[in-house]
Amino acid sequence: MKVKTMATSGIIAALYVAVTFLIAPFGFTNIQFRLSEMFNHLVVFNKKYIIGVVLGVFISNLLFSELGPIDLVFGVGQSVIALSITILSAKFIQGLYKRMIFNTLVFTFTMFLIAWELNIALGFPFWITWGFVAVGEFAVMAVGIPIMKALNDRLRLDKLI
Repeated sequence: MKVKTMATSGIIAALYVAVTFLIAPFGFTNIQFRLSEMFNHLVVFNKKYIIGVVLGVFISNLLFSELGPIDLVFGVGQSVIALSITILSAKFIQGLYKRMIFNTLVFTFTMFLIAWELNIALGFPFWITWGFVAVGEFAVMAVGIPIMKALNDRLRLDKLI
């Protein structure tokens, strides 16, 4: 791995953790609004961003989650699965906005894994919990689309890593 890729991945992970920390009380319950999830859109620009995003999720869950190891498995696993689906779909979906919308829908749908985790760990009702975490994820990812587009216009995210 190139030094530039490692450094950029480290910065992305650090940003993910910092943004997660700012809203930590709203990022680890059955009603989640984790603003750092908008960084998931980075893989739309370049698949190499998966390293920094997954590392950021891992560190955030390790530091801030009260659920312990189960959150490392489910939380990180959900991110890896959703990011991988988005990366694999890139050759079939043309256009930046279409890929970000697809990414938003993938993350929204795969929140069933987080609902399952919360059901196992805390006894929350699965369907209601899935609805709440999916709505929160959808909101953050949808708000993230124009933000990430603006960042790309300024920073050229496809060339940065």
